[in-house]
Amino acid sequence: MKTLKTTFSGALGFLFCALFSHAALAQGTTQLSDAEVASVAVTANKIDIEFAQVAQEKSKNKEILQFAQTMTNDHTAVINQAVALVQKLGVTPVEHAVGKQLLAEAEKTKQDLRAKSGAAFDKAYIDNEVAYHKSVISAVQDLLIPESDNADLRGFLESVVPALKAHLEHAEMVQKHFHKK
Repeated sequence: MKTLKTTFSGALGFLFCALFSHAALAQGTTQLSDAEVASVAVTANKIDIEFAQVAQEKSKNKEILQFAQTMTNDHTAVINQAVALVQKLGVTPVEHAVGKQLLAEAEKTKQDLRAKSGAAFDKAYIDNEVAYHKSVISAVQDLLIPESDNADLRGFLESVVPALKAHLEHAEMVQKHFHKK
């Protein structure tokens, strides 16, 4: 049973890393345009907001609901900051196959989450949040920041890493609580 939980929680994280690696390789070089970096950053934030919306629909647990509200608030703020920055820079985010595939896989994860209820849902949601934030932090630090040509975009991405790490720490704290039960 524990193996199934680990497999589920790590699946999206693995996918996220694999897609980011695939994206870099698919370019023929390891470069993404600033427009592609902006698009991926916005997509990653939208995905976590959607996971939070599922949690807000399904959970009755105070910790889960509070965490989900924090994710909605913080990731919405990041999207708003990203939109303001790309408008200032005159960069139009370019949707590409990787972003579409991330959204499709996130939809599968949401369906998996929606199939659960009660404590099983709460554990699956928080396990997914831990795996997702680990993957996003890695992708931002190891791919998106190095691939950003524009200093303002790179600075923006660097500025969100501490918040992502705080989200990961928060998720891990909630996760420990659920695994003690």
